[in-house]
Amino acid sequence: MRNPNLTAIIIAKNNETEIKDCLESVSWAGEIIVIDTGSTDKTLDIARKFTSKVFIFTRGSYSDWRNEGLKHSHGEWILYVDTDERVTHSLKQEVTKLLNGYAVINTAYAIPRRNIILGREMKHGGWLPDYVKRLFKRKNLKRWTGDLHEEPIFVGEIGYLKNSLVHIKHNNLSDMVTKTNIWSEVEAKLMYDAHHPPMNVIRFMTAIFREFWLRMIKQKAFLDGTEGVIYACYQVYSRFISYAKLWEMQMP
Repeated sequence: MRNPNLTAIIIAKNNETEIKDCLESVSWAGEIIVIDTGSTDKTLDIARKFTSKVFIFTRGSYSDWRNEGLKHSHGEWILYVDTDERVTHSLKQEVTKLLNGYAVINTAYAIPRRNIILGREMKHGGWLPDYVKRLFKRKNLKRWTGDLHEEPIFVGEIGYLKNSLVHIKHNNLSDMVTKTNIWSEVEAKLMYDAHHPPMNVIRFMTAIFREFWLRMIKQKAFLDGTEGVIYACYQVYSRFISYAKLWEMQMP
């Protein structure tokens, strides 16, 4: 049974290997909208097997793409799901009860995520709980803003759901490096535009030390075994690349 009160919005680009499972996990939504930002693989063909509401919109960033999905939606409630996420059966039941009037007390909800990284569910290193704001009453959601870590602007109070999205974040190191190369450019530009102080040896060393201390010591990433150690070290590397690109931008 589809829930007529719910619109699921998915942002996609070249996700042919994962979008099918994502769409199946939201197939109970009364309306499914896919915003494709420029796929060149079979993503569009797969998406159109699940919904006729597939829109191509290549301009801007995640905030613009989420806003485009909102513009086309008609459901009373909006659920945003990324292609590497899956709505579990327990989350579906919780949302269904909420939308059917059993527990609606807020106009927006944050959903915890179970992060699967390198094939392992991470429970340390800052990955649990990992709340993301994804469920909104449509009339109260005004827009999304931000280029790197987009945030919703909405009217009302936020609540927190108990059941989780499954987030298959990274399957291999090659994909991780590719994504870091893209997003570090955006992060460096944001720091540059905010007039970050010039990078030097001390700033590089303190930034690297802080990230290592946070992930490995304070958040105990090593308790997630080899995968936890690898990913914590990778987070340090990712932070270094962002600052290195900032340094490059600051060069005369």
